Amino acid sequence: MPLSLLVGTVALSLVGHADSTRALAKPSVVPPYAASVTPADSVVTARVPFGRGFRIEARNPGSPYHRSLKISYPDAAHRARARSRGVSPGGDIMIHGLPARQAWVGAAHRDFDWTEGCIAVTNKEIDEIWGVVPVGTPILIKP
Repeated sequence: MPLSLLVGTVALSLVGHADSTRALAKPSVVPPYAASVTPADSVVTARVPFGRGFRIEARNPGSPYHRSLKISYPDAAHRARARSRGVSPGGDIMIHGLPARQAWVGAAHRDFDWTEGCIAVTNKEIDEIWGVVPVGTPILIKP
């Protein structure tokens, strides 16, 4: 599958434990892209119900879920909406791979709701996405 198609159509599950990825923002660090790879200018996802206007906020190569890209959610509007309803907006939302002990499951992980709000993809998929998605890349999440 071409990388542009993968990034544009990642079939996502709502997924991740709140403390599972602990991304560290290092926007001044240039990601180690291959010289022949053009970084993505956006990420488009589907079937995740929290909207638009988000960006990749941080990258964590040491995540226990095989790399993670932190999504800039919740923003101020989502925090205010949750506060008005007396609920938590959640947070620590990531796009990430599978834990080492479950990597063998591969794409079959999509058959289960095994996370707590993150977007899980296979380790091969996160490796491909990781190579072209720097901090600051906008994300359009389509319901």
